[in-house]
Amino acid sequence: MSKAALHRSLSLQIAALVPAAALVIGSAPSGNVNVTVNGLRNAKGFIRACITPNPKDFPDCGHGGARTVSIAATNGAVLSFPNIPAGRYAISILHDENGDGRMNKMLMLPKEGFGFSRDAPVRLGPPSFGSAAFDVGAGTVNAQIKVRYM
Repeated sequence: MSKAALHRSLSLQIAALVPAAALVIGSAPSGNVNVTVNGLRNAKGFIRACITPNPKDFPDCGHGGARTVSIAATNGAVLSFPNIPAGRYAISILHDENGDGRMNKMLMLPKEGFGFSRDAPVRLGPPSFGSAAFDVGAGTVNAQIKVRYM
């Protein structure tokens, strides 16, 4: 078989595999994550939340791969993260009372409220990814996060 004929044959074989691979990749399960937020001390500003599968990205979610959502601050508000690919995730939230998009601190302590999935404990800093992580598969995960203030 000539090089050109071999190249065409391989190209046709690869072209035949691409749709099958797309079906396999496209069929990976995904789910929805809904988080109810409670414990706000007031309805000022916003609730900002991020969900990440990357332990290095938690809790700040400053790198790629994290998804964020922001809504008006209201006790009992529900934050929705639709179509999350199956995997292990952690969520962090901020009650951004003044709407500046960041955690304000005084003497290294947060002035604004915060919270984490699975009500992960805060000791001398934010919790680890592992203590806040939960699994997402097909279907919907409903979680609650209580906002804490220092």
